[in-house]
Amino acid sequence: MTGWDLHTDVVVVGFGAAGAAAAIEAAEGGAEVVAIDRYAGGGASAISGGVVYAGGGTSIQKQAGVEDSADAMFAYLSKEVGDAVSLKTLRRFCDESPAMIEWLQDRGVPFEASLCPYKTSYPSNRHYLYYSGSEAAGEFRQVATPAPRGHRAKGTGTSGKKLFAPLAVSATRVGVRLLPQSRACSLVVSDGRVVGVEFRSLADAPARIRLLHKRIGLLSAKPGIYAPQFRYLLERRLAHLEKKYATVLRIEARRGVILAAGGFVADRTMMKTHAPAYAGGIALGTAGDDGSGIQLGTDVGAATDKLGNISAWRFIVPPVPFLGSLLVNEAGERMVDESRYGAALGQAIVEKGAGRGWLVADAALVREAKKQLPSQSMWFQRVQNAGLMSTAKRADTIENLARKVGIDPVGLRATVERHNEALASGTPDPLGKHDDFRRPVVESPFALFDVGIAEASGLSKMMNPCPMITLGGLVVDENSGEVVDGAGNTIRGLFAAGRTAVGLCSNSYVSGLSLADCIFSGRRAGAHAAEGVQRVVDAESM
Repeated sequence: MTGWDLHTDVVVVGFGAAGAAAAIEAAEGGAEVVAIDRYAGGGASAISGGVVYAGGGTSIQKQAGVEDSADAMFAYLSKEVGDAVSLKTLRRFCDESPAMIEWLQDRGVPFEASLCPYKTSYPSNRHYLYYSGSEAAGEFRQVATPAPRGHRAKGTGTSGKKLFAPLAVSATRVGVRLLPQSRACSLVVSDGRVVGVEFRSLADAPARIRLLHKRIGLLSAKPGIYAPQFRYLLERRLAHLEKKYATVLRIEARRGVILAAGGFVADRTMMKTHAPAYAGGIALGTAGDDGSGIQLGTDVGAATDKLGNISAWRFIVPPVPFLGSLLVNEAGERMVDESRYGAALGQAIVEKGAGRGWLVADAALVREAKKQLPSQSMWFQRVQNAGLMSTAKRADTIENLARKVGIDPVGLRATVERHNEALASGTPDPLGKHDDFRRPVVESPFALFDVGIAEASGLSKMMNPCPMITLGGLVVDENSGEVVDGAGNTIRGLFAAGRTAVGLCSNSYVSGLSLADCIFSGRRAGAHAAEGVQRVVDAESM
C-alpha cells in the first residue's frame, strides 16, 4: 500500500506495563518496534500499586524464607481463576512465574524480600512481599498451603512507577521508539491482514503545546481518579488541543500490531452496557481506559468475552481485626468469608447485597482496630479507615443497631447468634472463614459500618472509595496472543495483551494478577510478533 508516513515491523498501541513488555520482547526478538501512546506512557500501570503476583519459588520468596511451589500456586489459582484461561495456559504461567520475576529484575525492576507479618490490602513501606490474594482464606487453605505471592516493586507510596519506569528505560535501550501524545484511530487492513495503524499525533505540534498537553495529561491521570468531574474538564481541554494541533499519520506494521491500550472502566457507555450493576465506585485507571483498544479490535471483526466481569475493591483492612467482622446485607445475612481479598467482598456486595453492605463489629474489635491501625497502614489507608469510621452507627443491642440503618433486626440477630454459637462450640464457619480470623460479637456497644457501593456518597465515598477495573476484552489465541474473530479464526497481524484482552484475571482479580498478566501476555504477544519477523529473515536468507 502507499501513503505510509512511517514504517516498522511491530506497532504497539498503548505503552503501559503490557505494552512495554510486548515492545521489549519484540525488540529483543529482532523486530523494529514503534509504540504509540495517547499520553506520555505508563497508563494505569504507572499509577497502580506496582504489585506483581508471582510464586512457585521466586528468588524473592526464597530470600524471605518462604516455601512455595508451582503446584501449590496452580492449585490455588485454578480455584480462583476458573475458566478465564485454559489449565494449560495457567500451568505455563505458574511454571514460568519465577523466571518472570528474574526477567523484571534483569530490566531494573526492584523487589525486596521483606515479608509482611499480617494480612493487609496493601503493605506499608516496610514490607514488599505479602499475601495479596485469598490464599489464607479458609476455602483456599483446603486446596493449597498458603504462600505470600504479592511482589510489590520497592518504592514508597503506591509503587507502580517503580515497576513501569525501568521497563520504559529498558524499551528505549533495546531500540523501541515511543511516539507519545498519539491517539490510535483505526487499524489498516489489507487482504484480511492488519498491516498498520492510523493515528492522530502531536509530534509536529509546537513544543509549548506538547508540554501543556503532557502536564494536563499527568493531572488527569491520578488526581482525576478521585475527582471525575475535574478529569472530564481536563480531557475536554486535551481534546481541544488534539483537534487543533494533531496531524493524521499512518504507520505500516510489516509483522503485526499489538493492542495494549487498557480496559474500558473510564467509558460510561460501555460500563452501562456491559456492567450496569457496578455503579457508585471510582474508575481505577486513566481516561485512556475507555475501551478504545477493544474497539479497534472489534472494528475488524474481533470477538470479545467476559466484558461484564468487573473487579470492585471493597477493602476492610488494615487494620487486621476487621477481618473478624461480619459483612451483611439488608436481610441481616452474611455474604462472604470476610477474610478474602477485597474484590471478593466487592463482588458479594454487588451480587448478594444489590450494592448495599454493612460490617458488624463489637466494641472489643473496634477498640483493637484503632490500636493497630497506626502501625499497619500508610497515610491513604488511614484516610480510608477514617472514611469507614465516619459511617459508624452504634447501639447497645443488635436489634436497635439494625433498625438504625434499615437492616432486618430479626435476621441480623439470628446471624450474630449463629456466628457466636458456632465459635463457642468449635463448629466450622459456614462461609469457610478460618479460625485465625474469627471473632465473637458480644461486647456492646455494637457497631455497623456502611461499606455499600450503590448509594455511596459524600465524605465516605471521597475518603473510602470503591475502586473498579474491567476484566474482559478481546479473545486471543492463548499460545500466541493473536486476536481471534467471531468464528474462532485468528486475525492475521493483530495481537492483544493486558486488559485489552481476556487473560488470567478476567474472572477473578487479586492484587498483582493483572500486572502479572500484563507482563505474561505482553511478552507472549511481542515474542510471537517478532517470530514473524524472524521467519521473513530466514526465508530471505535461504
